[in-house]
This record gives sequence, C-alpha cells and structure tokens, in this order.
Amino acid sequence: MYVVCKEHVDIAIDKFVDEYEDAPDIVDLKETEFADWDPPAKCAECEQHAEFLVV
Repeated sequence: MYVVCKEHVDIAIDKFVDEYEDAPDIVDLKETEFADWDPPAKCAECEQHAEFLVV
C-alpha cells in the first residue's frame, strides 16, 4: 500500500506491480473516507500532500 501525491502515482504503481505482480487499485483520497484509518497527510516519496492510495 502506498500513499502518494499525483506526481508519484506512476512510481507507486511500478513498486506495487514489482512487489505483488498484479495491478493495483487507485483510490482518490479526496473522494473517499475511511472509518477506522486516517491516511498519512504527506506523500511517501516527497513532502507534498498525499492524494492517492495505491493498493
């Protein structure tokens, strides 16, 4: 699972495919709320605001 900004979505997809050998689902964090989990505020690759969950 990767939480990333728009700029780093491609990197997160590549990492996911390399690790799991399957295509990930991309979740827009602006449109989705989680009952028991608060996503990180910052991208895993940089300091920008996290916008997508790659899972």
